Amino acid sequence: MSEATLRAAMAERAARAGGVVARETFRGDVAVETKANKNDLVTEADRDAQRQVIATIRQEFPNADFVCEEDSRPLGTDTMSVDLLDAVPETGDAWIVDPVDGTGNYVRGIRFWATSIATVSAGEAVAAATFLPAEGDIYTAGPESVSRNDESMTVSERGDPETFAAALIGWWAGMEGGEYASLFEAAADRFGDLRRLGSMQGTLALVASGGLEAAFMPKTPHPWDAIAGVHLVRRAGGTVTDVHGNPWSNGDDGLVASNGEAHDAVLDAVRDGLDLD
Repeated sequence: MSEATLRAAMAERAARAGGVVARETFRGDVAVETKANKNDLVTEADRDAQRQVIATIRQEFPNADFVCEEDSRPLGTDTMSVDLLDAVPETGDAWIVDPVDGTGNYVRGIRFWATSIATVSAGEAVAAATFLPAEGDIYTAGPESVSRNDESMTVSERGDPETFAAALIGWWAGMEGGEYASLFEAAADRFGDLRRLGSMQGTLALVASGGLEAAFMPKTPHPWDAIAGVHLVRRAGGTVTDVHGNPWSNGDDGLVASNGEAHDAVLDAVRDGLDLD
């Protein structure tokens, strides 16, 4: 088995393992804490799932580096002893982990949340897996395939933006209410359906599998919120850029993902909503 194939298999295995841990307390009695603001939520399920992801990956990659959303402690310990990188390294290998993407959905008992893993080399994604434990779906991209539940997937073939189902992703605390409304209005004027689903990685997986034609956000996403989903969309035949139309890479301004059939129209809607022209 090649190194890339091994890493792809491990991404899927780790996403499943972490997701199963989080699913054990889904719709149960779980304490909710806040981080940066009152809507930035975290639970012990997030931390437990992340610990399981790290433990699973280190069975095969004992010296692995991690970029994770949550603080983390090894399974069975109460002390911090796993060093988490602050940023995606430009050299070497790393694992990008979001243990519960969509914690707001999770704590409300909404089934659309994900455990998502990407593995990168020299800053570029090699493989990704996004597992939706409550839905029972797993989306994977390795060196030879891109699939949902082991069946090959591709982006939607729709080319008319007026028939598109598009989704707003991320949360943009830095935007004023008027800016948010302008972006929503610009998108609603151009697309057949507009949605906000509450899990960025889950939403990008739907673009990759053809359930949505587009997804976008104006602010820079965290790597754990985006890298896996971007890799899925691209491997499934879609297009991902920043809000300026350049091929997206980690740290860029905003994120615009589409099936590629009318990406310029999606980009124009986002830019018009942000008044970038």
